[in-house]
This record gives sequence, C-alpha cells and structure tokens, in this order.
Amino acid sequence: MRKNTTSLAAFAGITVLALGLTACGTASDPSSSTDGAKADPNKPLVVAASPTPHADILNYVKDNLAQKAGLKLEVKEFTDYVLPNTATEEGQVDANYFQHKPYLDDFNKKQGTHIVPVVNVHLEPLALYSKKVKDIKGLKAGQSIAIPNDTTNGGRALKLLADNGVITLKAGVGSNATLSDVTDKKGLEFKELEAATVPRALNDVDAAVVNGNYAIEAKLSPAKDAIASEKTEGNPYANFLAVKKGNEKDPRVQKLAKLLNSPEVKKYIEDSHQDGAVVPAFGAVK
Repeated sequence: MRKNTTSLAAFAGITVLALGLTACGTASDPSSSTDGAKADPNKPLVVAASPTPHADILNYVKDNLAQKAGLKLEVKEFTDYVLPNTATEEGQVDANYFQHKPYLDDFNKKQGTHIVPVVNVHLEPLALYSKKVKDIKGLKAGQSIAIPNDTTNGGRALKLLADNGVITLKAGVGSNATLSDVTDKKGLEFKELEAATVPRALNDVDAAVVNGNYAIEAKLSPAKDAIASEKTEGNPYANFLAVKKGNEKDPRVQKLAKLLNSPEVKKYIEDSHQDGAVVPAFGAVK
C-alpha cells in the first residue's frame, strides 16, 4: 500500500486542482450529457477518491486489471469529504469513491446534488482509540473524547460509544444521534473536529473516535490499537463507487464496478489490511 503524506503543499495542490477542474473540466466531461450509456468507452474514466484506502484500491485496479478489461482509468486524489461530490455533480470528474450511504444521503439533501451509488466495495470499521487509557472502562468523568463533526460520522461515533456503555443516548436515535441526544455524558467532555484532524488530536484528548481511512493514515490498527470498534456484520457504512444520476450505465463505470467487486480486488484488500482496518463489502447498495 502506498504511504500518503498530507502537507500544506498537498492541500494547496488539491485547491489548485479543484479550481482548474472548475475552469475547464476534464477530457471526458460528463456534464455534457446525463445519459451515461452514450459515453465514449475509449475515453479515460476519471474517478475522485480519498488517498487511503480508496485511491490505493483504484490504483491497484488501474495497474493490474483495467487494461485487460479495456478500461482507461485516471485517479484524482482529494483529502476532504466535499470536493469529490461537488466535482462529480458539476462534471469535473466522472465518478467518485470515498463515502458511505448515510453520508451521501445527508450530502445530497443539504447540497441539492444528485449523486447515486453504483456498487459497494469495502467497509472501514469506525473505532475508538486512546493513548492514555488501555481499556474502555478506564474512561472517567472529566476526561475528553474527540469525535467527527460531520452529521453522519458524528452520529455513528456516538452510537459506537453508546453501544459500549460509555454514554447513554435517547431511545431510538441510533446513528442519527447528535450531542443533544446524549442523556448521560457520565461527566465526559466531547470535542467535535473535522474527521481528518481527529487522529492528530489523540495527544490532546483522552480518547478519539477515528474514521477507518484516517486511522490507516495515522498508522492506527483497529485490531491492535482500538479500545472499541464497530461490528462489521450488518454494518450500513460500506464505501461505494458513485456517479451523478444518469451516468450509472456509462460502460466505463460498469467495467470499473465489475473490477472493484472482483476476486482479485477482494484478495488485494485482505492482503493489504490484515489488521481489519479495511474489509471487502461487495454487492448492491441497499
């Protein structure tokens, strides 16, 4: 797996990329048509993705499977959770791969976008990490916990904490919970941070709920380092390939969807993430 290094230069590069795409689009600009079935199968399919593990998986497909399948694949890396969807909506890229269904549903509702899932690929279990306590029972009143500040991952984090007895939530809120739904914080203090910055806060808080992809970048292992982790069975947070509505039948998208659910990709994911940070979750999005 490639190592990703985030720096000010990297963020500047992303900004320049976003502005450049807005100005001129891509060679395979899907904004010119909402009928994906008419897309030119010989043009590169441009996919926006988070660096790890999404871009890693896509680059494995590009380097090992795409040519044989007759697919030209181009991967554009983004380090945030907004630009991949807006770039897809505006036709700056053809597809994206970085998110799960609850996040996409919330994004479409708030932003008025029309992004739809194509096929599930993998799951990144959310987990609770700490450099100060060795067991979840060691969390006590007066200590602090960092959680993601976006709606879906924040609620998901609170549900994980509630499932493990750290806090108590209002009945029935589940992963839609917000801090106002916490009926018993047990004296704990919560700090809501952008998901990408949560791992860096581990030295400043007593524990932190970290998204799987950011845990990988921070060299955190769910199997070895987490003091609590989501269950994978029946988990609704599988990450998927997505496109703007109308482009689902783009022949290039269909080729990529098939490759992303191939036995080769399954083996690549399992071999690359033996610590359980990323697990295959193939199939239709429900």
